[in-house]
Amino acid sequence: MTRTGRNHHSIKKLGFAASAAGAALLFSTAAFAAAPPKLDTGDTAWMLTSTALVLMMTIPGLGLFYGGMVRKKNVLATLAQSFAATCLITVLWMVIGYSLAFKDGGSANGFIGGLSYLFLKPLGIGAQNGTIPESVFATFQMTFAIITPALIAGALADRMKFSAFLWLMGLWLLLVYCPIAHWVWGGGFLGTLGALDYAGGTVVHLNAGTAALVTCIVLGKRIGYGTDNMAPHNLVLSVTGAALLWVGWFGFNAGSALTAGANAGMALLVTQIATAAAALSWTVAEWAVARKPSVLGMISGAVAGLVAITPASGFVDPAGALAIGLSAGVVCYLAAVQMKRRLGYDDSLDAWGVHGVGGALGAILTGVFATSAINPAGKGWLADGNFHQVLIQLYSVAATFAYCAIVTFLILKAIDATIGLRVSREAEIEGLDLHLHGESLHN
Repeated sequence: MTRTGRNHHSIKKLGFAASAAGAALLFSTAAFAAAPPKLDTGDTAWMLTSTALVLMMTIPGLGLFYGGMVRKKNVLATLAQSFAATCLITVLWMVIGYSLAFKDGGSANGFIGGLSYLFLKPLGIGAQNGTIPESVFATFQMTFAIITPALIAGALADRMKFSAFLWLMGLWLLLVYCPIAHWVWGGGFLGTLGALDYAGGTVVHLNAGTAALVTCIVLGKRIGYGTDNMAPHNLVLSVTGAALLWVGWFGFNAGSALTAGANAGMALLVTQIATAAAALSWTVAEWAVARKPSVLGMISGAVAGLVAITPASGFVDPAGALAIGLSAGVVCYLAAVQMKRRLGYDDSLDAWGVHGVGGALGAILTGVFATSAINPAGKGWLADGNFHQVLIQLYSVAATFAYCAIVTFLILKAIDATIGLRVSREAEIEGLDLHLHGESLHN
């Protein structure tokens, strides 16, 4: 073979080898792309921590926050509502709630999930959701499902039967919370449309706040409302509860990143900024109107800031968080104090004014302040010139409010027609602790 022939043969062999190597590389790359993400112990540890933090928001956080604001004769009944809701919703979530909210999202109508995960049967030890075990994801979402209906208790304090409360919690979870969670987070129509809700502005807070407004209107005012002294009996309990809510909210918002990375860090930072800003702006607004800055106002403002930043926490930068927090403090103060006073409804602990109004405000302002520099999925009006996102957010708010209000009203009417909603006049005057639970704060 001539030198030229040998060279030609060598070139052919090299070409074949290069082709084989390229094919192998492509094959391995495709195989790597198709492989599920590996379990990440750091992400898992953070999500275990976040789950515990969010559970702490309901018991003891919300229980103490609400318990300190009611009259002394109803403290144990209020604490019992948070504790019992936690137990009931845990079981319902395991039996059917998780399946309805998060499974079979690509099927049928985009309205509700399916029944493929009844009793969590398919959830094996090796199942994953991203880089964390699916068992952790399901439990994390369970804590969201627990606190959302429990928030409604702020509007029905002092006057609802315990049996009626349990029926409301269970039916509302399945008929209202699970569908709306599916709409936004489970593959439903709002998520497909592009609605932004990082940790629950519509799914949790507007949803619970709307239900609270409907509930207090259907129940009617407390006996003596507007004439009797109904001031909080122990604000130390409420401040302690608010502090637990604030700390727990880091799991709520930063945990919604589902990873222990940069997204979680930014969500944590903006949550802190918005909360502090809202507490200050509520205090200043109250100081200007009522001439005194109350402790109740400070903690209510902080919760309003936590609520408003919730949908935006994974999409906004610190400047956006500051604007959202300052807005939330003033707007929620006007809703919880001034609007309630003028319209005359008895939202006992301001669940609508703080959670409903704050959730709606935060959802809309997410469309204004979201920036793709923080999260590519969040292109808002101010940073990216995307006014269409504001329209999507408004649609999301309207759909959530309308569906929740109608279905909550029907649930309440059904309960009232069967077992009744409200305690007797005697029980309400003497206190729910003794009449419903046979106990009192000071035996």
